[in-house]
Formats: sequence, C-alpha cells, structure tokens
Amino acid sequence: MTKDYYEILGVDKNASKEEIKKAYKRLAKKYHPDLNKETGSAEKFKEINEAYSVLSDDHKRANYDRFGSAEENFSGFQSSGFEGFGEDIFSDIFENFFGSSPFGRKRKQQERGRDITYTIEIDFEDAVFGAKKEISFEKYVKCEDCDGTGSEDGKMHKCSECHGTGQVYQQFRTPFGIIRQSVSCPACKGKGKVIKNKCKTCHGTGRVKQYKTIKVNIPPGVESGTTLRIVNEGEAGKNGGLPGHLYIEILVRPHKEFKREGNDIHINLPISFAQAALGDVVEVPTLEGKVKMKIPSGTQSHTIFRLKGKGVPYLHSSGRGDELVKVIVEVPTKLTNKQKEIIKQLSKEKLKSEKSFFSKVKDALLD
Repeated sequence: MTKDYYEILGVDKNASKEEIKKAYKRLAKKYHPDLNKETGSAEKFKEINEAYSVLSDDHKRANYDRFGSAEENFSGFQSSGFEGFGEDIFSDIFENFFGSSPFGRKRKQQERGRDITYTIEIDFEDAVFGAKKEISFEKYVKCEDCDGTGSEDGKMHKCSECHGTGQVYQQFRTPFGIIRQSVSCPACKGKGKVIKNKCKTCHGTGRVKQYKTIKVNIPPGVESGTTLRIVNEGEAGKNGGLPGHLYIEILVRPHKEFKREGNDIHINLPISFAQAALGDVVEVPTLEGKVKMKIPSGTQSHTIFRLKGKGVPYLHSSGRGDELVKVIVEVPTKLTNKQKEIIKQLSKEKLKSEKSFFSKVKDALLD
C-alpha cells in the first residue's frame, strides 16, 4: 500500500514547505535512535526521513500528489494490453499479491554510515568566547585489520550465483502473463562479490565498535540549542560506504550574574540612595572584568545604562552585542536620628520648591 507521507509527518495536504520542515524537525528529534531507545523508533525515524525527502521536493511532491508515488510515472511498461501504465502502479499490485515487486530496483552495494548526535554542556564564558573541548563516544569505525573490506586477505571474489552483477532473475506467472523479475542476489546481498575468508576482527562486516576521543572547537557566540556539524565523524559506512556525520548539540550553563538575551547580556547593579541622588562613578562587572560607569545625579531606580560592545560576539560574524546595566537603588532600612533629620529637611525643601513652582505656574496662567 502507498504510504501517506502527510499523515506520517502529521501535516495537511495543503501544508507549506515551512510547515513540513517544522513537522519534520520536531518528529526527527523525537524519534532519532540516539535519543529514543523505544522499540520501533529507528523504523519510525526512517519513515519520517522518507516522507520528508518526498514532500520537501516540489517535483517529487507533485508526482506523489498525482500518482501516489514520488517516482516518474508512465514509464512505458507494456504487457498484455496494459500499455502506458506506470511501473509504480503495477509494483503496488504485485507487492500486495506476492510481497515483492517484479520491478525491483538494484540495491545499493554501499551504505552511508549512521549520523551520531552528542550533547555537550559548557560554561557561559565558553559560549561567549569559544573553547576547545574533548569528547569521547562509542561508534563503528573502519576495521583496520582488513581495511574495511571484511576479508582477512583483503580480497573479494566474484559471486558465482549472480556472476558479479549483484542481481538474479525470478519468473512469476500472473494474471498479466509471465513476468521476469530482477532481485538482489541472496548469496552476495547485491554486492556482486563475496568474501571467502572473513576477517576475524570484524567477522566480515568491515566495521568494529570503538571509543574515540576528538577535540571540538566551540565557536564564540553559541547558545543553548546550537548544533555543530563535524563532517565524516559519524559511524563508518557499510561495504565501504561513506561515513556519517557527528552533530553536537550545545547546552549552556546559566551564569550567576549575567542573563543573556540574544547577543545582549543583562545585569542588575545595586547602588545606594546617596549615589543615586548625588551621582557617582561605579565599577560594573563585565565578561572581561570590571569597568567604570558614571551614575548621573538624580538617577531613578531601574534605570538601564548601555555598555556598547560588552555583550556576546555574533556567531560566525563580526561585532558584539551590548551589556545592559539596570541600577537598583537600595533604600536604607535602618537610619540614625541624624540621618532621619537630614531626610526630613530634604523633604521640606522639596515641598517648598514644589509650592514655589506651582505658585509661579498659577501666576502665569492668571496673568
């Protein structure tokens, strides 16, 4: 039966490419075999990738919407008066009746290695300025004893069943006549070559599991959720196939003083009532040490000052964000009698000033 790719991704048939992409990312993360160890997650992950490869391609999607398959249709199949019908249509019929299609395609002899996802937690400063980290993980690597061939002597021999083609033919009697089917050779599994003396280290697979330690460059400006790709550091491919890639997901530990928003950082700076009223020059913590900052007289609590270029560097770009300093005026909770008298006097002076001001406004309005 034809798979419903829209249902697999959980999107509507009129979904935009952006909606399809978002659905794919969400499901791929949920069912990735490295993150989801439940039974069937690997098959579900393959199904999701298959659906996305079709629906993200305009041409394949158009074919799928029209014919139920992403392949080119009306490929010129001719038999028993059914000229003009596409192979994909008959493939579905034969798969339903016989469990396989007479139009089977040649299997790939090489298989690309699996991608690996690794999560690393780093300090706030490492995310800002960049760092070099060592990580260790287990993966399949190319067997050194046989150079990935799986053969003890490094030699591969032509398969006697398929004569090196990787394919054998079967005949089926069907309602449409006798159909000759090309299938992958069971003796060599489609490779065309067989191993006579299997490598004792990898047992003929060409791969062995091994712990590997590598150095990772964390670029300045990363944040939680950033994913780095290291090409060809995934698992070794099967039958000499290309290796997969290593994806490193970044998690950044929170800072005890700074809070990051985009490329800007925020900090709260307590100042005294006197500093706010009279003004002062204070020291402010930054990511590169303390700097001096002027507090103007009459500064109100929660006023924000901006320190240009003291924020986080832009990832893979020049320039930096800013540091935003919010001053918090601390009101004293215990006062001496002298301090209380001074504040009372200030309050009276303020009241006189306000009365004088409003008196002048009144006189101006009546004039």
